[in-house]
Amino acid sequence: MTLHTIHFISIGGSAMHNLALALQQQGHTITGSDDEIYEPSRTRLAQHGLLPLEMGWFPERIHTRLSCVILGMHARKDNPELARAQELGLTIYSYPEYVYQQSSQKHRVVIAGSHGKTTITSMIMHVLRFHKRVFDYLVGAQVDGFETMVRLTPEAPVIVIEGDEYASSPIDPQPKFIHYQPHIALISGMAWDHVNIYPTWDLYVDQFEMLADAMPRGGILIFDETDDILDVVGQKDRPDVAKVPYGIHPHQIRAGKTVLLAKDGSEIPVLIFGEHNMKNIAGAMAVCDRLGVTEAMFYEAIGSFKGESKRLEKLSETPELVVYRDFAHAPSKVEATTEAVKAQFPDRKLLAAVELHTFSSLNKDFLGQYRHTLKTADSAVVYFNEHTLAIKRLAPISVADVKAAFDHPDLHVFTETADLKTFLDGQREQVGVMLLMSSGTFGGLTNGE
Repeated sequence: MTLHTIHFISIGGSAMHNLALALQQQGHTITGSDDEIYEPSRTRLAQHGLLPLEMGWFPERIHTRLSCVILGMHARKDNPELARAQELGLTIYSYPEYVYQQSSQKHRVVIAGSHGKTTITSMIMHVLRFHKRVFDYLVGAQVDGFETMVRLTPEAPVIVIEGDEYASSPIDPQPKFIHYQPHIALISGMAWDHVNIYPTWDLYVDQFEMLADAMPRGGILIFDETDDILDVVGQKDRPDVAKVPYGIHPHQIRAGKTVLLAKDGSEIPVLIFGEHNMKNIAGAMAVCDRLGVTEAMFYEAIGSFKGESKRLEKLSETPELVVYRDFAHAPSKVEATTEAVKAQFPDRKLLAAVELHTFSSLNKDFLGQYRHTLKTADSAVVYFNEHTLAIKRLAPISVADVKAAFDHPDLHVFTETADLKTFLDGQREQVGVMLLMSSGTFGGLTNGE
């Protein structure tokens, strides 16, 4: 294998720093820059000698001895290091372009969708690893048993990729998943979010149509047929592309535990729950089938799947109270996760808390999308930080705006972390299940385990 010298512009990103670590493990010489790096990227880069000595952009780090430059989304179009690389005529990749370049001879499986793609990717990885298959991967969260979120090796015949629909780099507006050119693509569902990127529903749906229409002859398109719009996209006639719809895996809930019901009548206890996860299992099973994993092999492995970090992750449990954390933030995810927890614990009082943290969730015009998403919770909490609104340069929203948008009879809204903590602490003896949903940390409240 030829070794290269590679520079990362915006090395601190979640996917970027994992790719940097993966390439360093192969023996490549890696350098990188960024203007801010947060945890856990900061510590992980430091542990491997890849943390930049000082933050900022330094054009002098870009030189003709570099094999290529990998450009992250955090950088801007006018980034001085990017300008220098362009001036020198260096090869510049977005990370999806580079991943494809490294996996062009592999069998490529791409998992896409508005929700569930990280979980489905993690399930497939878990099953393949359980059966000692050799494969590469790229996933959007830390998965139990895997050191990094990216693995790229010369020998693996298959790569499983979590592919999202957002722009590939500041100079490449194409969706990331288009670059991967999958042989097998799974789309888990479509729910409009990130209105700052795709201002209309139609434009958002177009990205997934583009992925489906780009499937090669002999390709396999797997999709959730319970999603009405996705079913239309998936069932469209495409020459020599196999269509594989899936739905909710048969299951039962008994005493707070979920079991899968197999076709042969056997029952398989699983550690995860919720209707959305039963769909995820069905999708992962369809992919694994195409990779030569039998139903029996899949069931043997899936029973020990714990889920990935921050996806319905159990933080604590006593006989009186169970506390879960989830990455849910988009309206469809908030609703599905809340319903799943209530269905798992129907006899317990559920307090569901959601943080408005993303551009879309803090957009006053988008807030109405959250109406009744917390309806299955007995008590509901919404937290947002006015400082976050200022940083994102968004128009102010009020407590009254939030209450009107969510329309829940027992809704408590907080803008100060200390007030939120006091309230939640006071609820510990009043509720049986507490669910904390955010792509952030509730102002630092969930930074720890």
